[in-house]
Amino acid sequence: MPNYLNGANRQQSGPHKIQEMESGGDDLSLPKATVQKIVSEIIPPDLVFSRDTRDALIECCVEFIMILSTESNDIAEKESKKTIASEHVIQALETLGFHEYIEPVQEVILEHKESQKVREKKVGKLEQSGRSVEELLKEQELLFAQSRSRLNSQQSPP
Repeated sequence: MPNYLNGANRQQSGPHKIQEMESGGDDLSLPKATVQKIVSEIIPPDLVFSRDTRDALIECCVEFIMILSTESNDIAEKESKKTIASEHVIQALETLGFHEYIEPVQEVILEHKESQKVREKKVGKLEQSGRSVEELLKEQELLFAQSRSRLNSQQSPP
């Protein structure tokens, strides 16, 4: 297995080579404030996390993401797929030796699928109503007007 972690063997097959991604390397980063917040939540309060350390962590995270996405892309290409699916990411984690990440990733995938089902149900209700968005907006405006009218009639002096 190639040793990606020390920067060796960075040439990859396929249209998305890591070197090509690095040519615009200044554009690749993670939000510093978000990383700082996550780290602050994890480390004990008596430890200090310097900016240099945070920046080094961000560089490592970006490198990890590039390695994982490149491996995932290679797996997808071998299956003649143009889109990286969650299965490709899981296979890439396995190939790269990050076995301890597989279960948490699978849990997040399940959570995402559940949230998508809830979202689809909400969209389904709109479609099942048989009315257009314009009709629903008109009905909503009418309900608002009726509510304002009732509120105004209750507030007017006798």
